[in-house]
Amino acid sequence: MKARQAALILLDAVLRERRMLAQVEVPAEGAEAARASRLATTVLRNIGAVDAILRPFSQRKPQIEVQNLLRLGAVELLVNGEDAHGVTNDIVGIAKSEPRSRKASGMVNAILRKVALEGPEKWAKAPPQRLPPWLDKALRKRIGAEGIRAIEVAQAKAPPIDLTLRDTDFTLADADLLPTGSLRLHNQPQVSALPGFTQGAFWVQDAAAALPARLLGDVKGKRVLDICAAPGGKTMQLAAAGADVTALDISGPRMARVAENLTRTGLKATLITEDAFQHTGTYDAVLLDAPCTATGTIRRHPDLPFVKSGEEVEPLTKLQMQLLDHALSLLNPGGMLVYCTCSLLAVEGEFQITAALKRHKNLQIVPIDPTTLGGDPDWASPEGGLRLLPSHWPDKGGMDGFYMAALRLS
Repeated sequence: MKARQAALILLDAVLRERRMLAQVEVPAEGAEAARASRLATTVLRNIGAVDAILRPFSQRKPQIEVQNLLRLGAVELLVNGEDAHGVTNDIVGIAKSEPRSRKASGMVNAILRKVALEGPEKWAKAPPQRLPPWLDKALRKRIGAEGIRAIEVAQAKAPPIDLTLRDTDFTLADADLLPTGSLRLHNQPQVSALPGFTQGAFWVQDAAAALPARLLGDVKGKRVLDICAAPGGKTMQLAAAGADVTALDISGPRMARVAENLTRTGLKATLITEDAFQHTGTYDAVLLDAPCTATGTIRRHPDLPFVKSGEEVEPLTKLQMQLLDHALSLLNPGGMLVYCTCSLLAVEGEFQITAALKRHKNLQIVPIDPTTLGGDPDWASPEGGLRLLPSHWPDKGGMDGFYMAALRLS
């Protein structure tokens, strides 16, 4: 199947069936599959602005199949800068080939021609994709309207690819070394074709996600447990730092990816596929990357706002609390626990830590100075953790939203 047709199937899965793209098999192969995924994510990343431009060109809202055809065509014209004649002809051809959109093919043709003529001027003034109302409401009191706007601007851009290095002396020509130590690629290459990939010199990991493992300090020779370890970026960091790592995750298929990554990089860890609550033992340090709403990764997963409604926040916060308590039970006295989530919500970050400190009188937070990690002073959170936002480092390409804190058990 060609990329545009496959992209429409992906959009239907997200917008009508409310499925995450990661759960949908791309109905194409090779380069066409990769292009289909890029097209679908670009539409989702810009859907609000595109709909605003399309709206005046039709008297009534088209049915979803036609609307997605128009969205796809408009994105290719306005965002990707594709040839108007080729895009319009292909989209109209797809409309004619599908029973649900066949009668609207003439309208699709007319609207896309208008978009090609009038759209660029409107697009230059179009606002970025808005956060979903439930997330906007949760964040606005803490970061204000300007903070919300900055996050929306950051999330409207395709994220860069960051690499964590197995050996610090490795480098690539078309990349920048970030202050925190990650290597940021200048473009969007095929990672598996880069020099050093086969030799396991690096792995893909957002710059923000690479920081929690570093909060544990010198782990050489220590027994470290990585809870919710898949796909293994933090496990590999710890193993490369000389730790005796046990990687724990409940998902067999995801743990298979950890094993593949360890094999490629030549690193070693003990892999256990198990429910974390069933795990026993004692460790010098524990890293808990807890399940969360993943609201800090919307720039990488623009499908998330269309699938999640905020209803999962309460059960997830309960799970995080329980995992945190269980993780502490596996920690030797004097040991360190790092808690982190790729969430923008304080209830999944700052509030979890302040509540844990009240529950456990033998627990202290280890304040973090972000500048020692290569970060900026405003990353520091009042309770002693780090609060990273997608709007941080706007001149460098941003980062995923993350929260992390280090705790010591006395």
